Amino acid sequence: MNAVEVQGLSFAYKGSEREAISGVDLAISPGEFVVLMGPSGAGKSTFCLTLNGLIPNFKKGKYSGEVRVFGVPTKKHKVSDLARDIVLVFQDFETQIFSTNVELEVAFGPENFGVDPDEIGRRIHATLKRVRLDGFEARQPATLSGGQKQRLAIASALSIQPRIICMDEPTTDLDPIGKFDVFQVADELSREKNMTMLIVEHETEEALKADRIVLMRDGRIVAEGKARAILASPALLEECSVKPLEVAEFFASLGPGASLDGGELPLTVEEGLSAWERLGLAADRRRLDSLVSEKTRQQQAGYGDPVIEVRNLVHRYENGLEALRGVDLTIRRGEFVAVLGQNGSGKTTLVKHFNGLLAPTGGEVVVNARDTRATSMFELSKTVGYVFQNPDHQIFAQTVFDEVAYGPRLFGVPEGEVKARVVDALEAVGLTGSEEEDPFSLTKGQRQRVAVASVLAAKPEVIILDEPTTGLDYKEQESMMDLTKRLNEMGHTIIIVTHSMWVTAAYAHRAVVLKEGQVVMHGPVRDVFVREKELADVFLKPPQIVRFGARLGLPVLTVDELVACVGREEGARK
Repeated sequence: MNAVEVQGLSFAYKGSEREAISGVDLAISPGEFVVLMGPSGAGKSTFCLTLNGLIPNFKKGKYSGEVRVFGVPTKKHKVSDLARDIVLVFQDFETQIFSTNVELEVAFGPENFGVDPDEIGRRIHATLKRVRLDGFEARQPATLSGGQKQRLAIASALSIQPRIICMDEPTTDLDPIGKFDVFQVADELSREKNMTMLIVEHETEEALKADRIVLMRDGRIVAEGKARAILASPALLEECSVKPLEVAEFFASLGPGASLDGGELPLTVEEGLSAWERLGLAADRRRLDSLVSEKTRQQQAGYGDPVIEVRNLVHRYENGLEALRGVDLTIRRGEFVAVLGQNGSGKTTLVKHFNGLLAPTGGEVVVNARDTRATSMFELSKTVGYVFQNPDHQIFAQTVFDEVAYGPRLFGVPEGEVKARVVDALEAVGLTGSEEEDPFSLTKGQRQRVAVASVLAAKPEVIILDEPTTGLDYKEQESMMDLTKRLNEMGHTIIIVTHSMWVTAAYAHRAVVLKEGQVVMHGPVRDVFVREKELADVFLKPPQIVRFGARLGLPVLTVDELVACVGREEGARK
């Protein structure tokens, strides 16, 4: 008997003519580890909701076909009837956290299934240790960072010990090592406990651990197969808005013949090193040095005087948590800075001091030569704009126009100029023509752009983006970051808080790394990313192409940089 069997499944949400999923057939064996990938709107989350009966029993619409979990048709059973067999971790994980402390949250599921109290205690200890939340038992979930809340949601699912766990984008808010940990746990549970694992994910390197990858697009399955076979097809992945593995992308750029003996492209750093030697590849270090020098010159030409100065900053929350401990940092006009660190390291706490959302407990923050404690948030927002991690936390107007116009109107800008600013801001983010749209009818990526436009219309010098790529597929991430790069080139100082290391490598000029509320590394991204062992100590991991380049003695940040300086040695094997 299959763990999951789906036959002819189609579903259109109530009020929509478009099918979210259409004609899907899929079988998953007990103990199999499957990763589901594809662009935003492909139907991945909808598919997950059919597995435990939320569709069609809770979310209504036009449903056809059948889904069986261990032979049980889900559409004929309540979610509670299936809960011992399958547990979902939602994409919006915060909606399923409700207890007053971490320990109670993890205990909730087992308690409701009548598990022995001693066993519940063992499960709490084991699952919190798995997700690196041991020691947090008494913490209120509301006091956790976004990534810590995500770990808690995963721990709550693991503690039930169901036969199937389905996690919808479980690593969106996790640091790089945290992403690795989730896939490691999934791999262990499938192999050691025969637990069936289905993970919806955009990350590709971690997906190598899966038994199978299923690609969806426009509500349909467009490809499925062994993880290696799918990941060795960079063009196919890009068509489905999934970022290819960078080592595979590099060797694919070399054309036919740049593959392993079995015909597949190299997928790992070690495989890439073997292929490099076999192909007799060599890099012109002088060409790389010249490229890096020119890029640095162009970046620094746009820098001006300090716009933000942080001096011995301390921040202590009301619950006594000291989130920042003696931070010193200077950001100059025109810089593009990435703030990095593991979950709970103080990243968001730090940047919220730059526009007055938080006030220092000790030390000071100076913005444009003004102490933030002596300056109103209203005045600071004219200099520093803030785009929240979740755009829905700052969007409230009924039309896109009114949303983008809100800031300028609040600052007393004449209505004629307000209209001009809205037009300019929407043009900058690629949303011209959407003025009368309801913001909440737009996709997550479009809502993110509306949030950026609303900040742009206020014309701040500094723009802070907190996790700007969270929840976006690869093409949407590129689009958002290309927009951010253009804003920087126009003169805006850009500060991003991110866990995306490839985004940092491709776009940021400088990296600031936090650990337990202190700056432990800072400098040009290239200089920080070569410190692989030190980054591992703070649960960060450079992008795959950076690690590959480091093994070759080449401090590259992107695939394009490596391609630009590579050639073949004389006499290399064909």
